[in-house]
Amino acid sequence: MAAVAHAIGRSERIAPLPRARPNIVLFLVDDLGWQDASVPMHSERTPFNDRYRTPNLEKLAARGVRFTNAYASAPVCTPTRTAIMTGKAPARTHITYWTLNKDTDTSRPRDDVAAPDWAVNGLQPGDHETLPAILRSAGYRTIHVGKAHFGAHGTPGGDPTSLGFDVNIAGHASGGPASYYGLQHFTVAGRQGKPPHETSSVWDIPGLEVYHGHDIYLTEALAIEASRAIRDAVDAGVPFFMNFAPYAVHAPIMGNKKYEPNYPDLDDRERAYASMIETYDVALGALVTTLEETGQLENTVIIFSSDNGGLSAHARGKAPDGQTRHTHNAPLKSGKGSAYEGGTRVPTIIAWPGVTDSLQADARSIDTPIISHDFFPTIIGLAGLQADLGPDRGSEIDGRDLSPLLTGRPQLFDADRVLGWNQPHQWGADGPGIRPFTSIRRGDWKLIYFHAGRRFELYNLAADLGEASDLAAEDPDRVAELAGVMEAWIERTGAQLSIDKTTGEEIERPGVAARSWIDQHATSGAGSTP
Repeated sequence: MAAVAHAIGRSERIAPLPRARPNIVLFLVDDLGWQDASVPMHSERTPFNDRYRTPNLEKLAARGVRFTNAYASAPVCTPTRTAIMTGKAPARTHITYWTLNKDTDTSRPRDDVAAPDWAVNGLQPGDHETLPAILRSAGYRTIHVGKAHFGAHGTPGGDPTSLGFDVNIAGHASGGPASYYGLQHFTVAGRQGKPPHETSSVWDIPGLEVYHGHDIYLTEALAIEASRAIRDAVDAGVPFFMNFAPYAVHAPIMGNKKYEPNYPDLDDRERAYASMIETYDVALGALVTTLEETGQLENTVIIFSSDNGGLSAHARGKAPDGQTRHTHNAPLKSGKGSAYEGGTRVPTIIAWPGVTDSLQADARSIDTPIISHDFFPTIIGLAGLQADLGPDRGSEIDGRDLSPLLTGRPQLFDADRVLGWNQPHQWGADGPGIRPFTSIRRGDWKLIYFHAGRRFELYNLAADLGEASDLAAEDPDRVAELAGVMEAWIERTGAQLSIDKTTGEEIERPGVAARSWIDQHATSGAGSTP
């Protein structure tokens, strides 16, 4: 690492390209909020940044780039994870919500609108060309570790090996762990104090039987297995792509007793949560150490991110403001499941040896908005496989290659492109912005179309990161303009909107709904209800 740290001082703005066919590690933490790290993802540090200990992530950031406007493809997990696997926005694949059991809609019922006929089984073989399948065909060993949650139980997509992974370690169709403790066999029964194998549950973690009965934390066991898989690939002399996806920091909030003493000033629940964060950081450090020991660190790109905004609607302790709900991502509004920034904005760092560590300091903090499905074409590009996609195979890819931003050439990247989100579902918790919606961001402006009531909210994120001032009523012309942009995005992606339960038909498109909303609200000066 000393050589890497020394390289940070180089002054070239445009970095040299490294040798071909690098290894690639995607480190995707579950439910990790924008500030759930000691590395600030904005221009200023926050109380949350000071709360947590993530020294290994700090080291990664020191030789990588930080994206301060990075977004998940969705405010819940399965849509984002499958968007990364396909390069397509969830709106296009119709995988717009989290999955569990075959042919089962997991949306929470509402009285006014219902979910459309969405892809309830998630990602399935043959539906879309997947990232691991493309890499495997090019000679990469493709390794999945931890949470998969790509397809439903009882379907082929529930098994990562059916989607292009050569190796699957502890991944299946469930989105959360039964338990984080090896002493509980990572099972529901064990967590309930019953004999661990007395009953089985869809939440029980598969494939880690060697750790059953041992005092080990789930994230630690996954890091051990991931390190072994890296060594196996290196011994075989093949490049590898690893999707390392610790189940942490997803609920249940269960602390790692090794690290809880580091947070004496927090309440019990937040102390446990902080220890879960520190544990993912230790796992990151373990993987980096393995890469160093195998001589692969300088030929491995590491992408660090989260699948959605941080959990805040339930299960948490006290945030710095003393609240126990909806403020664990402040100054961002709300959290997981929400249309607001707290639901979709995520921490993201990319370290590309010989490239990002050669950039000037001001080029290693990137404000350009990016989104999770950008990882697909970026990784394809890193592997030198852009030509394999071609105009036909890549015509429905919504992600964009981030290489211009990583190599100090931001002028080659469209910073004002439209980013969109579509969740025509009611999540299982209540809170600000947690309701069926479609939203877009273009430049500094964000428009949200809440499906129930056909409401619009408008925010200037450059001036109002916390979405405190809804400008829709005072700027109806911009609402109308952006509603048209949103409608064009819906047409382009094939996004499904909610179903009006009164008529049984899809709700009005945003262009039509905006005209009606403006007539009712803008002329009277009455804004929308938060």
